[in-house]
Amino acid sequence: MNETIDIGPLYSELPSDFADRLGVFYTNKVTIQHKKEWGQFFTPTAIAKLMASLCNSHANRIRMLDPGCGTAVLTCALIEFLTDHNPDIEFIELIAYETDSDLIFYSQKTLNYLTNWLDEKGIKFIYSLHLLDFILENAFVLIDDMFSTPIEAYDIIISNPPYFKLSKEDERTKAAQALVSGQPNIYSIFMGIASKLLKENGELIFITPRSFASGNYFKAFREFFFNTVQIEHIHLFNSRKDTFNRDSVLQETVIVKAIKAKIEKAKQVVVSASDGLNDIFSPTIKYFSSEELIDLTSKEKILHLPTNDKEEVVMSLVSKWGNNLIDYRIQISTGPVVSFRSWDYIQNNYENGTVFLAPLFWLHNVSKMYLQWPLSSKDKGQYIKVESGSMPLLIPNKNYIFLRRFSTKDDKSRLIAAPYFCNYVKASFIGVENKLNYIYKIKGHLKRSEVAGLCALLNSELFDTYFQIFNGNVNVSATELREMRFPSLESINEIGNMIILSNDYSMRNVNKVINQYFKLEAILTLYE
Repeated sequence: MNETIDIGPLYSELPSDFADRLGVFYTNKVTIQHKKEWGQFFTPTAIAKLMASLCNSHANRIRMLDPGCGTAVLTCALIEFLTDHNPDIEFIELIAYETDSDLIFYSQKTLNYLTNWLDEKGIKFIYSLHLLDFILENAFVLIDDMFSTPIEAYDIIISNPPYFKLSKEDERTKAAQALVSGQPNIYSIFMGIASKLLKENGELIFITPRSFASGNYFKAFREFFFNTVQIEHIHLFNSRKDTFNRDSVLQETVIVKAIKAKIEKAKQVVVSASDGLNDIFSPTIKYFSSEELIDLTSKEKILHLPTNDKEEVVMSLVSKWGNNLIDYRIQISTGPVVSFRSWDYIQNNYENGTVFLAPLFWLHNVSKMYLQWPLSSKDKGQYIKVESGSMPLLIPNKNYIFLRRFSTKDDKSRLIAAPYFCNYVKASFIGVENKLNYIYKIKGHLKRSEVAGLCALLNSELFDTYFQIFNGNVNVSATELREMRFPSLESINEIGNMIILSNDYSMRNVNKVINQYFKLEAILTLYE
């Protein structure tokens, strides 16, 4: 295939533009399935130039790494930026990795052109392009007793790594156990290894999904990464569609700039945001201390990413709350009924007198502040048998809050919760399907005011804004909710009583009550 390709640089063309043309040509020749299997989404030049502009190096000799180079557009954009802003630069060494053997031909063409381009500027450039797996070649740096300081570490590492999940049996997962706490995504392993390969004060610039910011699957990665490098700059894209629009990727992405340096809580971090590519060089900019964005003393080390005035006000309010649910002896768990394992106990219709049945609640039964049951749906029986085999799947009939574990990309809100009161049905036990979380009192009963107050908070615009500051995907995990801060139990009960006494569970009333209670009417006005 490669022998028939004759694409050369245009007169006075920048290397990054040539790399971009090669990338477009290549992606038009391969299937969507190929791109997904390889996690192959090439960086648009506008994003590449923004990432390059975050570099602060003024050294005259630079050793850099591109661990998943593609057609090397990021490498080119970075070197172009360095040559424009550093008149003293004399020598650049590049180490690049690429695993797609068909793509390596294009990488080579770009880097050869880049070599000639730099030669005309009197800058010596040498590169090594490896058709090898970056993770397997470098995972040994994660083992402290074998490797503490890289012998040939890097001044700058820039990357748009592949994005896809790895199985537990994948050799890359096994090689990077220090970064794994569940099913890993390959991009976080790239980030973790790269952070160890930096020289002191070396710079790391990555564009990735923002899903690493929270969630149990990235817990080990966050523990490792945030204790290895200091975050300096984060750029967010408000649009899912615009960032990699050429590849029709619907992904919330984030650019992270970090340095290998002593971790300082008071370190200023820049958080910038653009809608997409059109306003990428005129973003909104906020400044925070590192400890405002990441609590390194917490178990989860969740990264909070406020991008506008509303989110900043909400984060400031929530930061004053000192409690998690567990402080009130309130716990959250995931529904124990896994449907495909429980078909023998699940049924659609109620039988009076022939078998003992309990109600079974699914995700589709739960709406904001409203529980609808029974609700006929194919393959989602509304009852579960009460017998010896099903008892481990059932929970006592008490007051609960049911919260969806997943929202769709079209949902306006991530948090969708419904109150459940024990007099809703006459039963000793109930079933909760696995796509729901349920909130309950440990060794006791939630009061009606606690149910109404917590449910109102979770459904409110206030909490949806708070949640989206750190959650970059459609999942609502029990782990994240356990880490979320809540107002005092007195406030929760007061809000609950206000909702109950109003006898109005509409979201318009819920937002009105909560916004007035916390004096947020000026910033939160989107009543539903």
